[in-house]
Order: sequence, then C-alpha cells, then structure tokens
Amino acid sequence: MPVFQSRPLPKGLETLTELALDLRWTWSHGADALWQMLDKDGWERTQNPWTLLQDASHQRLQQLADDARFCQELERLSEERAAHQGDRGWYGEVQAQLDIGRVAYFSMEFGLGEALPIYAGGLGILAGDYLKTASDLGLPVTGVGLLYQQGYFRQMLDSDGRQLAIYPYNEPSTLPIQPLRTASGEWLHVPLNLPGRRLMLRVWQVNVGRVRLYLLDSNDSLNSPRDRGITNKLYDSRKELRFLQELV
Repeated sequence: MPVFQSRPLPKGLETLTELALDLRWTWSHGADALWQMLDKDGWERTQNPWTLLQDASHQRLQQLADDARFCQELERLSEERAAHQGDRGWYGEVQAQLDIGRVAYFSMEFGLGEALPIYAGGLGILAGDYLKTASDLGLPVTGVGLLYQQGYFRQMLDSDGRQLAIYPYNEPSTLPIQPLRTASGEWLHVPLNLPGRRLMLRVWQVNVGRVRLYLLDSNDSLNSPRDRGITNKLYDSRKELRFLQELV
C-alpha cells in the first residue's frame, strides 16, 4: 500500500528514514539537533521526526542534502545507531550465565511518547519504560499490544467550563510505525477465531532501539464493520468490546 511506503529521499539522506522510525529518540536525545535543523518549529510542536520527514517539501530536503553540516551530523548519527544495534549490551555479556530466552511482554497500552498516542497514563508509561530499559540492556524482550484508531481521549473545556472528551484519530501514516511484512512482501495478518467468525488482525512494527513492539489492529477491510472497531478506543466503556480487546 503506497500510503505506508517511505517517501523517496535525496541521495545522502536515505538513513533519515531509519532514524525517524527508531523510537530511541524518545529517551536518547542525541538526534534532537538534527530534527531541529530539519524543521525547528515543527519539532518543537510535534516531537515527531516521522511527521517532520513526511511533511517536509522536496525543496527543503534537497537543501539539506546540499548542506554539508546536516549531512555530517546525519552520517554521525547513522553510524552511532548502527554501532548501538550491533552492541549486544549488558545482557550480551552475561547471557552465558543468565539465559532467559525470548520474553514476550503484553500490555493494553505502551507509553513510548506523544508521537505514538496509544496510552492513557501510568500503566502505559511503565510498559514503555520496560521496553526502553530492555533496549538499553540488550534484553531479548518483544512487546505486543494494540494499535488504537483513536487511542485515549483528550480532555478539553467548552465555553461553559464543562469537560469534553475528544478522540483524535490516529492516522497510521503519521505514526512512526510500519506494517510488518512476510518474506514475500505481504502484510502479515494474524487470524483469531471468534464465535461464528474469524477476525483478521494486521500487525504493525515499532522499533524501540534494540527491541521490537508489535501492535495488532482489527481495522481491516477483511473484517466486518463491527469487528473493525474492536481496536477503536483504549478502555472503551462497553464491556463486550473491552472483553474482545482483552481476548485479542
């Protein structure tokens, strides 16, 4: 699907995509200066390198490709990321004595940063911190959660001071995530048998440093309109929907 393909970048800027899709920037701020060079106002407003990269004009990207200072900083960060990915971390040093195998960490929410708004509060922040720590230590942890179309609501007040619940839509192409594809290039779907029907769940990949987070999403045309809404909102008040989310 073209909407989820990385945009073509000028020669020399190709590794910007890898940096923007690695959420290590949510806790390791060595690349902040690079994103400010790309779009200072946009960075301060969104803290989302992926959005900045998608919104940047071709002219602006070409200017950066001709900017020796920007290219030098990009090369440095790309080399640093490659070295970090190749370093096995603390766990690599002790694995022979402490082999824990592969650990799957399931959570209803993961709070990795505002650029991926699929969390509500404490539980999500804690789950996100677990993944960040696992990445730093090199632990063999894989996160599994849900990609919510609207995530958790945001609170606003109307002119009379009454609280309003606003559910912004999470447009996938603006989020630092990518479809997980099979060896043949097909989007990976996980089937789940429900009473009288089969639910097909799309799988998205989130790069969290050395760790991978996989998000399941029912909003696919293979499912009925009702089932497409299973992953619509985090902590929906309807008990049946909550049960289906937990079942997924």
